[in-house]
Amino acid sequence: MAAQTDTPGSVTTVYKVSGMSCGHCEGSVSGEISGIAGVSSVTAVASTGEVTVVSSAPLDDEAVRAAVDEAGFELAGKA
Repeated sequence: MAAQTDTPGSVTTVYKVSGMSCGHCEGSVSGEISGIAGVSSVTAVASTGEVTVVSSAPLDDEAVRAAVDEAGFELAGKA
């Protein structure tokens, strides 16, 4: 399930991020991805390495990769 449309004008994408191990990690990744234009919600789960992003349109993978890198983690791709 890489991307799905929840409501009109809303896209949900699940990414895999390696290296997250705690709540602080989740907050760092969520904070950086939240800064991308169009993002309305981010939920990071360290135990699964999954980050669920709700946005107004599909996101540029490189923008997500840069945000995850800035947080100090590695984007492994879409879940």
